[in-house]
Amino acid sequence: MKRLFDIVFSIIALAVFSIPLIVIAIILIIKEKHSILFKQERVGKDKTVFRILKIQTMVNQIPTTTGRILRKTGIDEWAQFINVLKGEMSIVGPRALTEFDIKRLGWDDTVHAKRWNIKPGITGFAQLYGGQHRKTSWFWDVYYLNNNNLCSDLVIIIISFLMNIFGKTRIRKIIFRKSNLK
Repeated sequence: MKRLFDIVFSIIALAVFSIPLIVIAIILIIKEKHSILFKQERVGKDKTVFRILKIQTMVNQIPTTTGRILRKTGIDEWAQFINVLKGEMSIVGPRALTEFDIKRLGWDDTVHAKRWNIKPGITGFAQLYGGQHRKTSWFWDVYYLNNNNLCSDLVIIIISFLMNIFGKTRIRKIIFRKSNLK
């Protein structure tokens, strides 16, 4: 059921976002003069490595002018709907990490192995909270692993969409009622 939801929702999302994606692509090509997509190896379900797609927002590790806007809203993640259609990701799930991130966080042990029992997601509880700390991210990943269902996925998707419209920081401040969130 989740896979069917992912496919249908990704097709709808790509159709709805196609015009903004075309505009963004034109801006990146003309104004920023760099490629549209960024590809990076990430670790997915069962620790399978795949190439995640994102809209390019940085050049030489520095966010571009357009990139800063795309990152604040999360629009740079829209290309990942292609990863969902390919079956490498889900709409909702734990963040897709690099091998480097897994080692840096100390999540390459048997305690953290259950995290790779599920496909990574474009969005999820940890992404909504903002990854303030590795223990917070781990808490939200485990919470999702133990409590994922279509209803929670829909809530996460709605909040993520609001972040795309109004910005991540503004929505996080409303949801968590804290002014010090990023």
